[in-house]
Amino acid sequence: MIGLIGLGAMGGGYATRLMEQNCEVLCFDTMPEARARVQGKGASVAASLEVLGLTCKTIILSLPKAAIVEAVMAELGPHLRPGTIVIDTSTSEPDTTKRLSAIASDNDYHFLDGPVSGGPLGARTGTMTMVVGGDEDAFAKVRPLLEKMTGKLLHIGPSGAGHTVKIANNLLCAANLVLMGEMAQMAERAGISLAELLAGVNAGSGRSGVSEVNFPKWITNEAYDSGFTMGLMRKDVGLATGLADRLGISLPATEVIAAIWEQSRDMLDDSADFNEIYKYRKRSNA
Repeated sequence: MIGLIGLGAMGGGYATRLMEQNCEVLCFDTMPEARARVQGKGASVAASLEVLGLTCKTIILSLPKAAIVEAVMAELGPHLRPGTIVIDTSTSEPDTTKRLSAIASDNDYHFLDGPVSGGPLGARTGTMTMVVGGDEDAFAKVRPLLEKMTGKLLHIGPSGAGHTVKIANNLLCAANLVLMGEMAQMAERAGISLAELLAGVNAGSGRSGVSEVNFPKWITNEAYDSGFTMGLMRKDVGLATGLADRLGISLPATEVIAAIWEQSRDMLDDSADFNEIYKYRKRSNA
């Protein structure tokens, strides 16, 4: 039986996907409505973290931030059986992951970091990308399960590597959204449509996931329904600047991008879709 802790947009998608793949899933979430949603889809719900920990030898975490991951593991860890493998798919902090991995090693279980990209749709359809850090033998054991959940699956390196790479990925996405928004404004002033700009950029070396996916899927059609919020991206940009600070390095461009995302609060609430940063950049130069 697979344990699943955290039943939000991503965790709920995992539950759906795993049940479609004929996996038996035991779920837990502190929110009654989240538990009710997965029960309605046929998943079992554990009465407590203790019950889940004693029952499952493979456990997936899908939680909002590092502090919550630590709190959950503090409660869950003492109940895990030897050889249990925990995969943290949250976008967490590498230092937190390394601490939790060391605790796991001392207590005869494994803690892998496996953050994901692809949003709720990717979680439901098994098309996410997952980058994994941690023990290679433990990864090999859970790889068949993770392949059921992902379209791309990579083992990156030691503990914390997955979360470091995910932080870098999300920072690049945040930066590309801002830059493509500015290039769209420049093109418009020059009499070039957004469609023409995207066609040219996507045929050249400046293309990115933002220009090839985000713009046509959520921005040009004004859908803004990716399932990933401004608040989540602000958190992830903050993780990038925080990591740079702890590493003692200066990242000037990152600092400018982070300031833009923070300044956008006067127009865009944390609950807005993160692609709506395009509206902010457009309005700021109107």
